[in-house]
Amino acid sequence: MEFKDIFRYIVAIGGSLVTYLFGGWSTVIQILVAFVVIDYVTGVLAAAISGKLNSNIGLKGIAKKVGVFVIVAVANLVDKALGDAHVFRDATIFFYLANELLSVIENVGRFGLPMPEVLQKAIEVLKGKGEINK
Repeated sequence: MEFKDIFRYIVAIGGSLVTYLFGGWSTVIQILVAFVVIDYVTGVLAAAISGKLNSNIGLKGIAKKVGVFVIVAVANLVDKALGDAHVFRDATIFFYLANELLSVIENVGRFGLPMPEVLQKAIEVLKGKGEINK
């Protein structure tokens, strides 16, 4: 068996597994993957800039990111049991999208970049420390 055949089998099995666990490669899953990668990269950069780069902390961050996708897969399987409407999966993804967005903004803020006031207020609201119309 040639390498390209093995590669094709691996891709086919991987694609089937992703489709089964996550209900397909939807736009919200693509956005979640992008947010997770951006959050991790900005987190590593923020730690490096502040002199707090630590491989154990980085490993813990990767474990948390894997955990996000485990929970999304579980939510998708609950949806499958209830009729495949993607209600739980998408609600779970939107929860993690908001969480990742907050983290990216905080990481970039740790770079020393000035943060627009509207984003600062949005962060306070999402953390439950502020009001929308302040």
